[in-house]
Amino acid sequence: MGWWDRHVVPRIVDRACGDAQLDDVRVRVARGLRGRVLEIGFGSGTSCRFLPPAVDELLAVEPSDVAWELSAGRRGDCSAAVRRVGIDGSGVDVGTGSVDAVLVAFTLCTVEDPAAVLAEARRVLRPDGALHLAEHGLAPDAGVVRWQRRLDGVQQRSFGGCHLTRDPVEILERAGFATNRLDQGYLPVPPMGRPWAFVTTAVATATTVGDVDDEEMT
Repeated sequence: MGWWDRHVVPRIVDRACGDAQLDDVRVRVARGLRGRVLEIGFGSGTSCRFLPPAVDELLAVEPSDVAWELSAGRRGDCSAAVRRVGIDGSGVDVGTGSVDAVLVAFTLCTVEDPAAVLAEARRVLRPDGALHLAEHGLAPDAGVVRWQRRLDGVQQRSFGGCHLTRDPVEILERAGFATNRLDQGYLPVPPMGRPWAFVTTAVATATTVGDVDDEEMT
């Protein structure tokens, strides 16, 4: 990881993921969280102020030390106790079946292996637990998709590996999750912003293990 990815990208992500346009998305994805929650991709703590009072403990997975430092104020104001438990979402030092929910917000777009991250989410969830997902990704409109495909390489190189063309619902289903609550739509942005603005929020529960094809998830 180079200097840009270590020091600049976390600050860009802090601004982008903390934008007020995402407040409604944050509210939706946090609805129903309770008890012990694992957040994969904690970032700079932008989820903290949206956590319901029913959340007692937030276990944070965050690879960036810069992002973790940026989160200090938000962690201090968080209604739940926050503890960093790892840096890699595909291998977390958390017991099997030990969390009530897993929160993944604007993370599957960037991780190298979404299948491995979701397999780890399945492992740590209690049998009655749920995965709460918020993600941008592949749009339903052909014209927007053309621009997403044109921009995807630049996006990945400039923003820490972030993809524009991943389909979060397909990724969930192939990993063995069934969506119980699903909302999709564009953020209110000008047309030129649409390649980044198609957002999915979902609550999903584990079913059978998916037949995941890693090549289709990159």
